[in-house]
Amino acid sequence: MLAKLHTQGSLPAARELAKAKHLLIVAPAGTAPSTLPLGDTLARALSRRGKKTLDLTVSAQTPEGALAVWVAPDLKKSVFEQQTAIRKAAGTLLAEYPEDITVLVSGPGTSRRALAELAAYVLWVNGAPLPQRKKKNAGKPLRKILMWGHKSADGFAQARAVAEGNQLCRELTVLAPNELTPGAYRQRLRGIAREYGWTREEYDYNKLKRMGAGAFCAVAQGSDEDDAAIVRLRYRPRGAKKTVALVGKGICFDTGGHNLKPARSMNGMHEDMNGSAVALGILAAATEAKLKINIDCWLALAQNHLSPRAYKQNDIVTALNGTTIEIVHTDAEGRMVLADTLTLAAKAKPGVMVDFATLTGSMHVALGNRYSGIFATSDTLAEQALKAGVVSGERLCAFPMDEDYDSALDSAVADVKQCTLDGNADHILAARLLQRFTDKTPWIHMDLSAHSCKGGLGAVATDCTGFGVAWGIAFLRRNSLKIQ
Repeated sequence: MLAKLHTQGSLPAARELAKAKHLLIVAPAGTAPSTLPLGDTLARALSRRGKKTLDLTVSAQTPEGALAVWVAPDLKKSVFEQQTAIRKAAGTLLAEYPEDITVLVSGPGTSRRALAELAAYVLWVNGAPLPQRKKKNAGKPLRKILMWGHKSADGFAQARAVAEGNQLCRELTVLAPNELTPGAYRQRLRGIAREYGWTREEYDYNKLKRMGAGAFCAVAQGSDEDDAAIVRLRYRPRGAKKTVALVGKGICFDTGGHNLKPARSMNGMHEDMNGSAVALGILAAATEAKLKINIDCWLALAQNHLSPRAYKQNDIVTALNGTTIEIVHTDAEGRMVLADTLTLAAKAKPGVMVDFATLTGSMHVALGNRYSGIFATSDTLAEQALKAGVVSGERLCAFPMDEDYDSALDSAVADVKQCTLDGNADHILAARLLQRFTDKTPWIHMDLSAHSCKGGLGAVATDCTGFGVAWGIAFLRRNSLKIQ
C-alpha cells in the first residue's frame, strides 16, 4: 500500500511547519536560501560548504529538532539525473522510517508541478519496504505525504499508478524461489487478476504439450512438478481500439540445466522471472492509470532444472510455429520459453509486441547494469522506445539486429541453432532467434541488464529496480494512437 498524498497550493504557516519531524524541501538549482522555508537554517548549512545558493543536497536539524533535507534538481539535466538527486535526498529521511514526510516545493509555476510530481513518485516508490523474512522488522512503511506548494487535482494519479506497478514488480522479483514457484506464481496471478478485473487464461504444461509448444516444454520438462504454464491476462478498457501485447520471461529459478551454472552465477537466479514481473507491473499501472488501450499480457512461467527428464545438448525440438531448434546450451532457456510465448501472442494480431527478459550475460557485458538494451523491428519503433526511456528516466541503448548475424545460428540438423557456444554477440543472436517467432508483428525486445543495480538506479533506491515499468507506461502513453 502506497502512502496517502495530501497536497496544498500554499506553503505552510510557521505553526504547521513546526509540527513536521521529517521535511523534504525541493527547489530548482540555484535557488537562494532566503526564498525557501527555513532559509536561515539552510544558509548556515550552505555557508559551511562555501555556498550561497542551493545547487546540491543539504541536510540539517531545524530549531524544532526536525530533520530537514533540501534538494535542488537541475531542470536542464535529464529526468534520470533529477530522479537520482531526489532519491538520494529522500533516502536520508526514509532511513529513519518515518510515518509521514512533509514536502515543501518551491520555484516557478512551470517547474513546481514537475518537481512536486517527481518528489511524490520517489517517495511512493521507496516508501514501502520490500518483502523480507527477518525476525526483526526493518521498519514501517511510509503512511502519509503532506505536500505544500503545489495543489494536485488528481493526486498525481499517473505517477502513483507507475509507482504501484513498480512496487508490484519488485515485490514479486525479490521473493525466494521456494515462495514463487510457477504454481505459486499462478495462484498469485489469479488473485491479482480478480483485483484488477482482468480476464485470465492459462495454458498449462499438458495443454502446451498437446498444442506442440516444444520449445517451452523442453525447458519445463526438467521440473518434478508439471506446474509450468503460459498465462494470458487481458485488459480491455471501454472504447479502446488499439492493442499491444506484453510478453515476459518468468523463469522462477534457473540452474542452467545440464549445463549447470557455477554457484556464483546461480546465486540470485530466483530473479530470472523479472521480465514477467515487469510486464505484469506495466499491466497493473496501465489499469490504474485507465489507459485507453487494449493489453494482452503473456507470462511464460517455468523453472530450468537439472533432472533425468531435463532437455540436453543436441536435442532437437519443434516449436509451436513448426520451427525445429537444435539445443546447443541448456542455460539459454529464456529464448526457448519466449519463442512459443511470442508465437501465441502474435496469433492474437496485436499492433505491436514488447517482450521483457533477463536474457543474456552479454548484455551485462555490453552495458553493465545502469542501462538496458533493446532491439526493434524498425528504426521508427526503436526511436519511440528510446524517447520513452528519456521521458521515464529508464535509460535504453538500441542494438543492431541485421540479417547476416543469422549465419552464426545455421544448423546442419535443424532449422536453427538455439545459440552458439562461443557466446560472441549472444544478445544479438538471441534477438535474431526470437524474431523468427513474431510472425512479422512490429516488435521490441528488451534485455533487462538494469533489472538489478547495487545501491539503486534513478528514482528507485533498492538493488531490485523494477526497470521497465515506468518505461512501459511512457511508451504506451506516447504511442497509443500509433499502435494498430
